[in-house]
Amino acid sequence: MDRLRFGTFLAPFHPAGENPTLALQRDLELVEHLDRCGYDEAWIGEHHSAGTEIIASPEIFIAAAAERTRHIKLGTGVTSIAYHNPLWVAERMVLLDHLTRGRAMLGCGPGSLPTDSMMLGLNPTNTRELLEVDLDIILRLLRGETVTAQTKTHNLIDARLHLRPYTQPCFEVAVAAVASPTGPRMAGTHGIGLLSIGATLSKDGFDALAHHWNVVEERAAAHGQTVSRRDWRLVGLMHIAETREQAYADVQFGIETWFRYFQKTAAFPQMAVEGGDAREMIDYINEAGIGAIGTVEDARAQVQRLWDQSGGFGAMLLLGHEWANPQATKRSWELIAQHVMPHFQGGNISHAQQTLTAKEYAMGKREDYAAAQMQAVATMTERYEKEKAGTA
Repeated sequence: MDRLRFGTFLAPFHPAGENPTLALQRDLELVEHLDRCGYDEAWIGEHHSAGTEIIASPEIFIAAAAERTRHIKLGTGVTSIAYHNPLWVAERMVLLDHLTRGRAMLGCGPGSLPTDSMMLGLNPTNTRELLEVDLDIILRLLRGETVTAQTKTHNLIDARLHLRPYTQPCFEVAVAAVASPTGPRMAGTHGIGLLSIGATLSKDGFDALAHHWNVVEERAAAHGQTVSRRDWRLVGLMHIAETREQAYADVQFGIETWFRYFQKTAAFPQMAVEGGDAREMIDYINEAGIGAIGTVEDARAQVQRLWDQSGGFGAMLLLGHEWANPQATKRSWELIAQHVMPHFQGGNISHAQQTLTAKEYAMGKREDYAAAQMQAVATMTERYEKEKAGTA
């Protein structure tokens, strides 16, 4: 297994009615915490309605987070490019690429909240059609082309970038996939990365993972593109504690509010749970195989299931949520960094296995080495006694 990267996909999700200023600060503090824990990536969402996913500009959030972090890469997860002039999307991302010294990434999607697009006079079909058109324009601009194009929402005349990307030839670009083959098809057509979001958040999506990459490879071959599973990112669900009982108790804090948002507000019927209390929701996450609420062993098993089902991918992104209180949430991220990530990093011999092998070797030699150590102490003691006798 190649080194598997880990990160977060941070929509974010905050209960409507709470202090939004403090909630946004928690988001920034979470990205700082992930940077210190050694996570590789954080993808930040864009939403404009419904009062729960409250970051309107992932680019502004990334600029703030970049000043607080050192290593973690920061992506728009995703920029709803149908809402924007594609020239300005490219311009803002090139600026971020320079400001972050190459830590910025562009994730593209059609937008997930119908109440966002409605305010612009667009319907979900419009946004998906515009995604394909605008993504092509953005990639052409990033390649240094001059573009003249008329879209449903914008008119570009000899449009070009006035800065080259800091990252050469360009920073990473990925397109989102929920359930349909649209995202994988565009990823393969353009030879860019794939963000499988909804594909891991429902049983049907989980089963379709391998098919997603088949579509990518088929379209890439048809268009003469080269693609790599390293650029495929899966988004999944986890909350981890020292014991399964503790994990279940932790998520009583907020899992029901999160589920109710998907059931009653966000147009994402895959997450609907009939009737239900918090325990039914926990069981749904675990039994449907779409996530892990439990221990580090449960988390490792879930990552392995996703790896086996998909055939391999490049990054495991854990969906940011507030199922638990901030302290328990922070601890969950720490446990994953300490006990899950090392099992999937380090190449053919994982970081975890390397230390275990070293420990087993030392244990096997302990008896002989302990005897040698005792003999060395006796020898030096005897030598000292002789020295002392000679100088008396």
